Amino acid sequence: MTRMVLATGDLSPALAELKHWLGITRSADDVQLTALIGAGVEACEAFTGLTPLAATVEERFDASHEWARLVTRPIAQVAGVEMLDADGARALLGDDEYDLHLSGDGSAQLRLRRGPFVSRVVATLEAGLATDWAHLPDGLRHGILRFAAYLHREGEASLAEPPAAIAALWRPWRVVRLA
Repeated sequence: MTRMVLATGDLSPALAELKHWLGITRSADDVQLTALIGAGVEACEAFTGLTPLAATVEERFDASHEWARLVTRPIAQVAGVEMLDADGARALLGDDEYDLHLSGDGSAQLRLRRGPFVSRVVATLEAGLATDWAHLPDGLRHGILRFAAYLHREGEASLAEPPAAIAALWRPWRVVRLA
């Protein structure tokens, strides 16, 4: 399965909050700081298994009549399901051509009703816990800010896990799945 974020919400309120926390008043670092906030959002998603802020996401997977679990959650709505052929051409599927099971926890599974299954499926999803930065739960928001501040202070080092203080903020939101 391949997953790609197509669009995300406005991070300027997060930027203002991070700059206030770091004591930065000039705008020369805004691009770098916004990128660090984006890295914080990605780290939060990787740790919790949840998309924290509203985003449009595309997932690609092999076409099949078997149920395929979508990775993104919580899903607000499925914007479209398409077949993707070997040449990259897309064909929109009608509601009668696939089954979709949305669970109460925001996860989803999808399967095609009929073959042939020689192509891939592209599901375009609207997902996220919060519609914008202001509505993000405090623990997630503060963890993202702390992660961005940590990267700003320590340099953009690659981390396998977030620092313990940040993990403690995100842990209540972590989704654990048995493989």
